[in-house]
Amino acid sequence: MNPKGKLVIIGGAVDKGSFTEKNFEKQVEKNLNFFETGILKRLIVESKHKENSRIEIITTASKIPKEVGPEYARAFEFLGAKNVDVLYIEKREHALDETAVERLRKADVVMFTGGDQLRLTSILGGTPFHELLIQKYQNEDFIFAGTSAGAAAASNNMIYQGSSSEALLKGEVKITSGLALIDDVVIDTHFVHRGRIGRLFQAVVGNPRVLGIGLGEDTGLLITDKTNMEAIGSGLVILVDGRNIKDTNLTSVEMGQPISIKNLIVHVMSMGDHYDLASHEMTIDFHTK
Repeated sequence: MNPKGKLVIIGGAVDKGSFTEKNFEKQVEKNLNFFETGILKRLIVESKHKENSRIEIITTASKIPKEVGPEYARAFEFLGAKNVDVLYIEKREHALDETAVERLRKADVVMFTGGDQLRLTSILGGTPFHELLIQKYQNEDFIFAGTSAGAAAASNNMIYQGSSSEALLKGEVKITSGLALIDDVVIDTHFVHRGRIGRLFQAVVGNPRVLGIGLGEDTGLLITDKTNMEAIGSGLVILVDGRNIKDTNLTSVEMGQPISIKNLIVHVMSMGDHYDLASHEMTIDFHTK
């Protein structure tokens, strides 16, 4: 069954407008990315009630939630959103509380901020809050949005650790279960900026059915009908398709040894491009370039 909701996964460092920085109150109109290719604006446009949608910013992954949450709220409000709040879930007992569950029940959009994705899954996983999150995504006109850790945790398979420089040494990339909103993909973030291509290669070679998604900063994917992925934001999305891998030494080398992979396919997407998860076909949108 295709979900009725929409999934927005973002690579981190979302452009929230220069006005969120100190002493830049009068500079926001000059921040072109914020208005022209802005991901946060797209979230409002895609939401059920547009500017009147109920938006909850969830800072569970962050170590500085009191700073991060209000900054996002301020950015959304500048873009015209009239019903924005920050939901602080800092302990597992908070996710078990009916107050948090009720706020989620009333939300049209949730925005999970960055931080530590393992913190996010360990606090929310298996709670009534998590179950309702999946139900709303499956059955309602609802948007789950996550940036950085919030994006990495959205899939069933979640990368939570791994050195960029040693990522193609066997065993260096650690994967566990995520929040399971989308299957058969694995997501990595801050992808271009932090040189994480090797992490995704190892994640995919371990199970070539899984599509690797590498999200650049201030860049994301809008996923609708479970299969249609549209690149949004100002940077690049890298897709790693392992279904046509012809050979690898993954199972024959010792832990810590380099991995060889033959015939790995890589796609590069930018704003407006589409990828179909069912047919594995990419379409370049020349009109927005």
